[in-house]
Amino acid sequence: MSAPRSIGVREYARRRRELMRMAGADAAILLAAAPPRLRNGDTAWPYRQDSDFLYLSGFDEPAAVLALLPGRQAGQSVLFCREREPAQERWDGAWRGPEGAVRELGLDDAFPIADIDDILPGMLEGRARLYCHFGREAAFDAQLLAWLRRLRAMPGAAQAPQEMLALGHLLHELRLFKSPAELGLLRHAANLGMEAHRVAWAALVPGATEFAIEADFVHALRHAGAQPSYPPIVAGGRNACVLHYARNDAPLRAGELLLLDGGAEWQGYASDITRTLPVSGHFSAPQRALYQLVLDAQCAALARIRPGQSWEAFHQAAREVLIAGLCALGLLKGTPAQALASGVYRRYFPHKTGHWLGLDVHDAGDYRIHGEPRLLEPGMVLTVEPGLYIAPDERNAPARYRGIGIRIEDDVVVTAHGAEVLTMALPSDPDALEDALASAGSRTH
Repeated sequence: MSAPRSIGVREYARRRRELMRMAGADAAILLAAAPPRLRNGDTAWPYRQDSDFLYLSGFDEPAAVLALLPGRQAGQSVLFCREREPAQERWDGAWRGPEGAVRELGLDDAFPIADIDDILPGMLEGRARLYCHFGREAAFDAQLLAWLRRLRAMPGAAQAPQEMLALGHLLHELRLFKSPAELGLLRHAANLGMEAHRVAWAALVPGATEFAIEADFVHALRHAGAQPSYPPIVAGGRNACVLHYARNDAPLRAGELLLLDGGAEWQGYASDITRTLPVSGHFSAPQRALYQLVLDAQCAALARIRPGQSWEAFHQAAREVLIAGLCALGLLKGTPAQALASGVYRRYFPHKTGHWLGLDVHDAGDYRIHGEPRLLEPGMVLTVEPGLYIAPDERNAPARYRGIGIRIEDDVVVTAHGAEVLTMALPSDPDALEDALASAGSRTH
């Protein structure tokens, strides 16, 4: 599986130009890099750059600020970052430094982050508006307010920006529409995620543990040079009824199901895939009935993914199928119309049918425009993930269905004529799943 090309410096430059065009010639845009996060004591989590910062720069180090200054004669894209320090780099690895950032990332100019208090306030003079993520990082907020106070204390206070606006309104609309290069990275992340699922399936036998399945899944990703795009959910039996189950420490029992929700991150771009599998290799009749209902709901939703359709349309399609099926199986009383009107179906289907996907697993982008669900357009990428969760203590459900949790999730690109399912190669049909588990050599008959 050959890896696609990385995002090139020309694309980063194009993104910055488009954002500055949207902000206007009299605006300034500021973003801070994500700080390191401590796990405990002096042990840090693996560093992950802020997705907006990464989207605009490709710069993957902490202690940095990106300033976009439309029309600045000396350069519109300016980075403040750490200077090279060989002694510290011996501990942390190589840093780019200001010169390396300009040379390698195509930025117009760069300065040491230690000099930002002296340099940046002057760059904001005369700008009418300042776009930023105020409220995201307290330390940067305080620094930003100090720069503005300094400007406003100078003679001619009108030289300081008079408006502070949310950057996400502009930037996240850009991020919503994926370029061909981004789609290449998302396809690769989907391929890596599917292969990791297949590797994990091979270890699925009664008596295995959730953490052993997780270990095989993560090993497959790391072996391919990727990493999990989020902590995998490995939920056996009744644990699958907990939507964000995280313990992953229970044994897997014969006759139960395993819900495996995991994806790959490749160069920052994520996949998000869920399959629900029979631990013993075959679905029981109640499991198959619920599973087929979820699969039918997903198929109905996928049929509604095309340009011009409402964001809500595919959720409504899945919901209609699920409600009708739940009524037919005796899990809901009354008619489907009554179940929809009362909202009682949320007892078993409490979430939406999808979300945007990209640099973040739940990616940037508005779901509603002027209070109305937005329409799908080519280049958008989303998940489609209906599910049913019958709690083990749900007395309104027949006993044969209690403790069953099922979700099926695929990654989808909206194309000019419909939808491309990036994860279609990973089986989801119940017969195909049983065949895949048998061929994986994980069953003893």
